[in-house]
Amino acid sequence: MLSFFKSNIFPILLVNFIGILGYSLVIPILIFIVTDFGGNGFIYGILGATYPFFQFIGAPILGRLSDKIGRKKVLIISQIGTFLAWSLFLLAFMLPETTLWEQNNGLTGSYAMTLPLIVIFLARIFDGFTGGNISVANAYMSDISTDEDRNRNFGKMGASTSLGFVIGPAFSGLLAATLLGEVLPLLLAALISLIAIVVINFRLKESVPCIVDTGGVSFKNMRRFFQVEHKDCYTEGSEETQLESSKGFKQIIKIEGVTVLYAIYFFTFFAFSLFYAGLPIYASNILQWSAIDLGIFLAYSSLIMIVVQGPLLSLLSKRMSSQSLVIVGALLLALSFFLLSKKNLWVLYSANTLLSLGNGLMWPSFLAMLSSLGTKRTQGAIQGYGTSMGSFASMFGLIIGGILFEKVETLVFIFGAVIFLIIVFLMVLNRRNKAIVPKVLQPA
Repeated sequence: MLSFFKSNIFPILLVNFIGILGYSLVIPILIFIVTDFGGNGFIYGILGATYPFFQFIGAPILGRLSDKIGRKKVLIISQIGTFLAWSLFLLAFMLPETTLWEQNNGLTGSYAMTLPLIVIFLARIFDGFTGGNISVANAYMSDISTDEDRNRNFGKMGASTSLGFVIGPAFSGLLAATLLGEVLPLLLAALISLIAIVVINFRLKESVPCIVDTGGVSFKNMRRFFQVEHKDCYTEGSEETQLESSKGFKQIIKIEGVTVLYAIYFFTFFAFSLFYAGLPIYASNILQWSAIDLGIFLAYSSLIMIVVQGPLLSLLSKRMSSQSLVIVGALLLALSFFLLSKKNLWVLYSANTLLSLGNGLMWPSFLAMLSSLGTKRTQGAIQGYGTSMGSFASMFGLIIGGILFEKVETLVFIFGAVIFLIIVFLMVLNRRNKAIVPKVLQPA
């Protein structure tokens, strides 16, 4: 156990856990904050889509920047942005609930756009644009992983994510029930962001080769922090240098296997966006759940994924390929989404169990496949554009999910089940035609 805390992956697991913990504290109470300030399911969907839209813009920029100046510096930049965003979110609770406009029609339903809601939108915009920490953290894990431990390492990364989702939602409802209400979870989220900055600065070692060690954050010398003077790892004029010095989308998409994996990235996030758009509305409006009830439901899901992504995935990855684990996981997810459409508590928890099992098997295995492509000098760009694919899908999925739930309620989850069956088809077709082999194609 002591060796694990001293291992080279522990700091990035800790950073990932802290970041997810802050985010997950707010998930169960966000729908209640939106409705308290005058919004409805439609506004909740738009707010949810705001973050991925701006992450779609910012993630590739931060991913490519991490290839140039190092993962550590970009993770610090991202966490500073997150802290400022939570501070802006808290500001909304200090403003008067002035109504700016109201609307009531068949498409959007009835809502009032108030001044606090506008500020919350601004906070999500800022957090989204600087929200490249997930893609950069995945690129960091790819840097320090080998082919032998890649699946296990990404399984542990997933387990650290799930642990954050266990603790955050479980405590969120309890914290919101205090005299400070929803303000206390937001204060804690801001504090957690500060802790993440400290952990990255003092515990995380740079993983990108040939980046000069500039130490911790130094606001006295921003030129040194942003690595203006950096060493070149490759021989100038070589084909490798020419390709890797131009890591635009057109170059990244030429890496064999990227196209199929990006398509799966898009479909996975689109399906889960339908889930995250519909579940809070389903829980509050139909099931009449409180924030505590929703928090327990989400914490239960994450608790299962810790077991799946830890010991179970480590065991299965020795016996099954990443492609097989993605296929099995996607099939379980399709079944779970089908069961989510049934309005029965026991069936819902059964669906949640299957969803957690499927997600725990599929996503770390998928990330391991994606991280095996390209090189260390392109992995930040690969992960950044992958995050953009997910953000693009989330943007539309959250909006469409919110609108569809108003029309067809739980039948929206059937659409998610179909999407996961499409993912199974893509993986089987790709496996049949040609195995995904990490290989960089030469530019045309």
